[in-house]
Amino acid sequence: MGKLIRPSRRAVLAGAASLGIAKAAPFIISRPAAAQTRTLFVNTWGGVWTTAQEAAFFKPFTEMTGIRIRTVAPVSAAKLRAQVQSRNYEWDVTGINEPEWLRADNEGYAEPIDYSIVNKDKLPPNAVFANGIANCVLSTNLCYRKDKFPNGGPQNWADFWDVKKFPGNRAMYHSAARSMAFALVADGVPLDKVYPMDVDRALRKLDEIKPHIKVWWKEGTQSQQLIRDGEVDMLPLWNARSSDLIAQGVPVEIVWHGGVAYRTMWGVVKGAPNKDIAWRFLEFTAQAKPQAEFSRRVFYGPINPDALQYLPEELVRQMPSYEPNARQLVRTDAAWEAANLATMQERFLEWLAK
Repeated sequence: MGKLIRPSRRAVLAGAASLGIAKAAPFIISRPAAAQTRTLFVNTWGGVWTTAQEAAFFKPFTEMTGIRIRTVAPVSAAKLRAQVQSRNYEWDVTGINEPEWLRADNEGYAEPIDYSIVNKDKLPPNAVFANGIANCVLSTNLCYRKDKFPNGGPQNWADFWDVKKFPGNRAMYHSAARSMAFALVADGVPLDKVYPMDVDRALRKLDEIKPHIKVWWKEGTQSQQLIRDGEVDMLPLWNARSSDLIAQGVPVEIVWHGGVAYRTMWGVVKGAPNKDIAWRFLEFTAQAKPQAEFSRRVFYGPINPDALQYLPEELVRQMPSYEPNARQLVRTDAAWEAANLATMQERFLEWLAK
């Protein structure tokens, strides 16, 4: 798959540092893997995301420990809260974005990290956040079909809003935080000034594009289907979903400028029945080799920088943590978003209903 990335490691780490990732020492689980027959239930997004997790995390962990893993999709912050309140659990572990996890932790829905199981000193620096362990860096980017724009498609969110210069069917992400960020960038807000968000300004800008949005997508597989089948010509898309389409031969282009970068977190739900083995699993997912295998399959930036030595350079260049890409992205302010997300979502849903 090409030579190992060493010359570009410095550039990647520079981008990674801007997204909150630091250098880590090699990380290896030291205790023996005793065979077990228990089952860990993991909440995941489904599709290519879960397929990559299966190869990188689930199967190797089961082979090492004997602990089986069963998945439940899609990820749902609302279901996380409902489980804790009802004490009726469908899953023990969730993989969720950083602001949503911080909000859950602030509200008491996250299990505190058990450091009798997890060795914090062996985790990558900055990986621990809000009683969770970071998984990867991803971004949501503008994506368009090249065959619809043979002379060049939209290169930024202002172009996406320009329906005369770039006619075609459009979809948007049914996410208050992401859609508002895109709107602010389209309205001329500098990338490093998007947070704290001016929600009123964002909604005014969204008013302009709303009549031209054919679909407000909610799940990753749906977003891919929309542009793969030609139902829409442009839309915001998770960067790995775009790369997956390119690998399939779909003529799509990723636009890095104005994408929104954020981390996903692994977390254990408060009171989860299998929290002990859940922490063993989360510790395993932070290792360099599993991280590299996951990134190899979905092109999201590994949270453990030691994973880079196992990845080919041409792949790393497609990640949001690669410095030339990272400097074009909006970096999510997880604390601000967690504090304001409920209000943003309420206003966004009211706006959509008008």
